[in-house]
Amino acid sequence: MAKKKEVTVEERLRALYDLQLIDSRVDEIRNVRGELPLEVRDLEDEVAGLNIRLDKLISNLEVIDNDIAGKKNLIEESKSLIKKYTEQQKNVRNNREFNSLTKEVEFQELEIELAEKHIKEFKAQIEQKKEVIAETKERLKERENHLKHKKGELDAILSETEKEEQALIQKSEEYKEQIDDRLVAAYIRIRTNVKNGLAVVPIERGASGGSFFTIPPQVQVEIASRKKVITDEHSGRILVDAILAEEQREKMEKLFSKL
Repeated sequence: MAKKKEVTVEERLRALYDLQLIDSRVDEIRNVRGELPLEVRDLEDEVAGLNIRLDKLISNLEVIDNDIAGKKNLIEESKSLIKKYTEQQKNVRNNREFNSLTKEVEFQELEIELAEKHIKEFKAQIEQKKEVIAETKERLKERENHLKHKKGELDAILSETEKEEQALIQKSEEYKEQIDDRLVAAYIRIRTNVKNGLAVVPIERGASGGSFFTIPPQVQVEIASRKKVITDEHSGRILVDAILAEEQREKMEKLFSKL
């Protein structure tokens, strides 16, 4: 790995603030996208779940239809047996045979009655499931339309920003190469720990950017001299003077406009 060339503290501070401006621009782009990628993923999961539920409901309907067909076959078989036993009763030799056949007929009649009861219950289940299927289809259609809309939003934002974001990420890596590893590690650590991702901030009206804590005049002079890297004792952020910050902002605005 090539050794990084020696650079002055001022050059490090400028590179650090440039890096911060690049990473902040990436943050802005990602904030524009906001929760959209998560929303799209959640909607995709919901649509997949509704499709699975719909398939299961339709499959249950097929099972019930088969159960009804089975009960209808049983009824037909029982009717055939009743007819057969009724015919046999005409040729019996004694009361015992007649009574035995009568019991068989009664049993088959009960079988028919029970099968018809089951068919009625199955049909009620079918109506109930058809209602649930209709509701599920309606919900699925609504969720699919919502997903289509959200995907359209996300695709539009991605088409506008993806190229710029990738270019900025590449630039961020290039600028890190200009700074020594220890300082890059400190920058990343601070950036991770602060809410808005600002690890390097300028002095604004005597205080560190975004803070209400005043920087002592002597420290402000040291920061302006650009002889060493100074951090804010309250927030831990790296501090740069306002003039350096403005110069780097102008420089980076030109770079951003070309991406």
